[in-house]
Amino acid sequence: MILKTFTINGAFITLGQFVKAAGLVDTGGMVKPFLEDTKILYNGILENRRGKKIYPNDKLQIGKDIYLFKHD
Repeated sequence: MILKTFTINGAFITLGQFVKAAGLVDTGGMVKPFLEDTKILYNGILENRRGKKIYPNDKLQIGKDIYLFKHD
């Protein structure tokens, strides 16, 4: 597993915004198919909603990568 830190600029970031900001997809149009086809665990629970809000101290696991969120 690879641990990565992601800084949120604001109170939260949505899952769709994160996927694009983290470079997991190239365009916003690719977010929905990515979320439909990829297993994502949000704080240990399966999640695929683009609008899911991610807050500081939350954790996402996508494949072998674990993302920890912190506030700017």
